[in-house]
Amino acid sequence: MSSSPQRQPSRPILDCCREAGFPVHGIADATESPTAPALREWLDSGKHGEMKWMTENVPVRIDPRVLVSGARSVIVVADRYGGEPDDSSSSGRGRIARYARGRDYHRYMKKRLHQVADRLSQLHPGETFRACVDTAPVLEREVAAAAGLGASGKHTLLIQPGVGSWMLLGEIVTTLAIEPTTNSLDRPQDPCGTCTRCIDACPTDAITPWSVDARRCISYLTIEHRTSVDPSFHEGMGEWLFGCDICQEACPHNQPTQLTRNQVRDDQYKGRPRPGDESGASLDVLEVLGWTEDDRREAFISSSMKRAKLDMIRRNAVIVAGNLIRRGPAAELLSQLRQLAADAEEAPLVRDTAIEVLRQLDEASDATEG
Repeated sequence: MSSSPQRQPSRPILDCCREAGFPVHGIADATESPTAPALREWLDSGKHGEMKWMTENVPVRIDPRVLVSGARSVIVVADRYGGEPDDSSSSGRGRIARYARGRDYHRYMKKRLHQVADRLSQLHPGETFRACVDTAPVLEREVAAAAGLGASGKHTLLIQPGVGSWMLLGEIVTTLAIEPTTNSLDRPQDPCGTCTRCIDACPTDAITPWSVDARRCISYLTIEHRTSVDPSFHEGMGEWLFGCDICQEACPHNQPTQLTRNQVRDDQYKGRPRPGDESGASLDVLEVLGWTEDDRREAFISSSMKRAKLDMIRRNAVIVAGNLIRRGPAAELLSQLRQLAADAEEAPLVRDTAIEVLRQLDEASDATEG
């Protein structure tokens, strides 16, 4: 009977991660997820919405040893992002989630993870190292928690005590057996206690403790949902053009500290200055309504926002425009919505949404007058 391979010490591995600029890092064993039944139940109930890719490769998703044959360990890293909240009262502008305001984290993190993987391959020839950032079927937050990086909050995001949940995760799944990292933070299994601020703050009621119904989540609706948005969610979407930070902004763990300021990579993740907003936290809604495909590509260059196709981002802008009109006089926005609704050549997703938003506005006006 062969003995298990001797585990490598974690410290040299973590040093490689630190040298690549990752401020948070840890090691977890490659094992099957203990929450696999809950994931299958969530999928069976349809809470993934239109994200059909989540129903694919479920065995791979729940066990990294299927993703990488013979995997023994998962190296987990995190970058910090954040910045100050934007001024949501800015006239005529739609908000962008903080993670998407700067450089595309997929490319930036994966490039550095490949550097780590290449270095480890040189040190441990014959072993496999596969870098993953978001797009690979890995239960990132669960693996990160197992590596001691934090614990899942009621909003399902990973919370690192004293630091918060403004984190971007990446992994290297490897056949190399490495000593797992212990939890030096002595984190609680439940970082939330009796707090329900994220649940109470969500305007579309997407959150129940440790579960999110994607079909109601503003981030999903503005990024992943490719068809018309249920009109009952329009007003709750507020001014969010791309993504949503409401649950994180409400979380007590995310109050700024010196530690969080030191860990934010401002040089890469701070917002890209945009016309009318040097912080890069918002876009002019009237401009987005009139975008062409070239305009979208130019605005989203080197950004993770390019995931939103032209019709989608303009659909989002129509909904935001309706909410801005509800808040106060916005003659230009109203005029543009009417033009979109009347244009038979307009993209159906944009035109139909404009028609619905105008119907809602007329209904609200009649109710006020009545």
